[in-house]
Amino acid sequence: MKIGILRTGHSPDELVETLGTYDVMFERLLGGNDFTFETFSVLDGEFPSSVQDADGWLITGSKHGAYEDHAWIPPLEELVRDINTSGKPLIGVCFGHQIIAQALGGKVEKFDGGWSVGRTQYTLDGKPITLNAWHQDQVVELPKGARVVGSSDFCANAMLAYGDNIWTIQPHPEFEAEFIDGLVNTRGKGVVPDEHLQAASAALPLPIDNVEVAKQMAQFFKTKRGPHG
Repeated sequence: MKIGILRTGHSPDELVETLGTYDVMFERLLGGNDFTFETFSVLDGEFPSSVQDADGWLITGSKHGAYEDHAWIPPLEELVRDINTSGKPLIGVCFGHQIIAQALGGKVEKFDGGWSVGRTQYTLDGKPITLNAWHQDQVVELPKGARVVGSSDFCANAMLAYGDNIWTIQPHPEFEAEFIDGLVNTRGKGVVPDEHLQAASAALPLPIDNVEVAKQMAQFFKTKRGPHG
């Protein structure tokens, strides 16, 4: 099965050599499932020619806001709608979670409650789960047909599902402790409040549930679906 990764952000230059780009992190997360991958760097204007270029699609995180004025965002939203119409499976993570909601009629904004950074407790399908977060933006209004499948005290719409072919998640199952540590020391300083950065650093040795979420993501891609539309 071929997974097309729509890369919407660049990880910090200081971290790429040791920890990889965002698409590489997802290839690592989803390894061992007989997937092949092709990356389209949409923020650099590189788009697939058709939704048929992959069997499933994944939209990465980004430092950009879904509501910002960038030339690549409207065509990405159009691609999201095309993928949805096709019935192919689509997963969105962080920015991906947000741009899918926005493209389908929801609303994303900079949350007035501040930041969620580092190890964070969620409920997914009624069960507790712990993942790394790094965001201030949130989906604040759901698109028609979206249902909440996961949340936290800070983020009510943390995980969403649309029909049987779209599943999105606000936290980062692809971020291991080393990458959070790197973000704290690169993009975090002077942007995220110090108390959040200190708490994120203190929690680095504690376990997270990336492997469990990776299994769910892989199963979501592999699930057989009937004709769509």
